[in-house]
Amino acid sequence: MQARIILVGGFLGAGKTSFLFEIANKLTEKGKRVGLITNDQAPELVDTTFLEHTKGAIREVSGSCFCCNYDGFIDAILDLIKNQKTEIIIAEPVGSCTDLSATILQPLKEHFGRDFDIAPLTVLVDPKRLSDILDGNNSGLHPSAVYIIRKQIEEADIIAISKTDLLPHEKVEELRSRTAKEWPKTTVLALSSKSGDGLDEWLREATSRSDAGRNLAAVDYEIYAEGEAVLGWLNATLELKGDLIDWDRFAVNLLRGLKHRFDDSKSVIGHVKLIIEAGDNYIIGNLSGEASPNIRRSAGTGDEAKMTLNARVQMEPKDLERIVLEEIHNICGTEITYKIIAFKCLKPGRPNPTHHYDYIVTIPSD
Repeated sequence: MQARIILVGGFLGAGKTSFLFEIANKLTEKGKRVGLITNDQAPELVDTTFLEHTKGAIREVSGSCFCCNYDGFIDAILDLIKNQKTEIIIAEPVGSCTDLSATILQPLKEHFGRDFDIAPLTVLVDPKRLSDILDGNNSGLHPSAVYIIRKQIEEADIIAISKTDLLPHEKVEELRSRTAKEWPKTTVLALSSKSGDGLDEWLREATSRSDAGRNLAAVDYEIYAEGEAVLGWLNATLELKGDLIDWDRFAVNLLRGLKHRFDDSKSVIGHVKLIIEAGDNYIIGNLSGEASPNIRRSAGTGDEAKMTLNARVQMEPKDLERIVLEEIHNICGTEITYKIIAFKCLKPGRPNPTHHYDYIVTIPSD
């Protein structure tokens, strides 16, 4: 049986990682061997750490996006198939990445169309940002960042409106209808990782269809590069020590402190994520523009923990680094000491894909 490759894209804060977590668990419960591939401009990913708590096998491609490190992406796929015997591989590209149909799906079909089952490209979209874009607004984002979101949606085979638990049913259906009218060549689904609504419907589509990469988006790489470069990009891992520290309260206070600082500086949050692991327990939290942090699970109380923190915020990297370090210092106070294990803050460079197809590849039928 051939392995099925599923790409799930979408802009920062769309809920991709929570979605992958729930889908991976659903598939493993059905007896499927699942592989997950995460992707980022730098190592120390919350997504990778969090997804390691599923029963799937994890690989990380860091240092550049899948399209700019196509060979690294393929190596990760082949490694999962060879060494983990995975049947379904779900890959999560960088949240600010677009043009995936031209740079990933078409070459994948060209090079491996007879070896893999390649699923339609899914793009998750936050409902508030989607509604704003349909209304002609920018959700506070730089126009070039909004351009990236529109291009992600334009090239999707499946548009998945996420976080539908935040909206009344009639609003979800209205948004679904408007989206289908705006992008009529694309399947539009609505789902919630929190409630589980729509996940089985998406699974049926993603695991049965073979019409991958039906749409190409005409992407202006100058605008694309600007849309990525308006974001500061921070990845950090720290060791935390104290005396019977409530790590859940620490996580909430840190996220609230960061949100307050970003709001004060009028800096739009792409996403801020953290995971704190204390022994076998962990808490994961994120900010993506909501009024308060979204928190899952519990790290409990203890003396030692490890925290991985990722922030994508519309501001200069030096300012993002300063604010994050100040807030960590403030929240730790005199009760908690911290040691920085890894810390990187950057601005993404111009995308330079390994391959770029300007036509739809057709996989020959046997």
